[in-house]
Amino acid sequence: MTRNKGGRPPVGDDRRSFKIDVRFTEAEYRQVERLEKELGLKKTELVRRKLLSEGKGLAVNAAELMKRLDAVSLELSRSGNNINQLARYANRLQKRGLLSVAIIDEYLHLLRRHQNEQNELAMLFRKLIRSLIP
Repeated sequence: MTRNKGGRPPVGDDRRSFKIDVRFTEAEYRQVERLEKELGLKKTELVRRKLLSEGKGLAVNAAELMKRLDAVSLELSRSGNNINQLARYANRLQKRGLLSVAIIDEYLHLLRRHQNEQNELAMLFRKLIRSLIP
């Protein structure tokens, strides 16, 4: 019986056995280093992704993207809550006969602005998703 000595398991047929040497100018190398830090990828993985996806795919730092998406989602939720509060307030004023045209105009303006921002955000998400698919 052979004892398992540990270590890395066999790679199989997917072993990377070919190497390509690439030279960069000082500015290009600094740019690669900046991307490495921003995206949280090693230089080899960064170059491999950029090269093999033929420039179509976009390398993204997933943790940073999720953090920013959470912030945007929270802000949209807050603004939606504010719009609902304004609608309830307008309904109370209408029942008392105190609802003015200025309040209705302001509410409709805020509602349109909120809808436009949601539409713009949806367009940006679609563009982002398309850029991530190689």
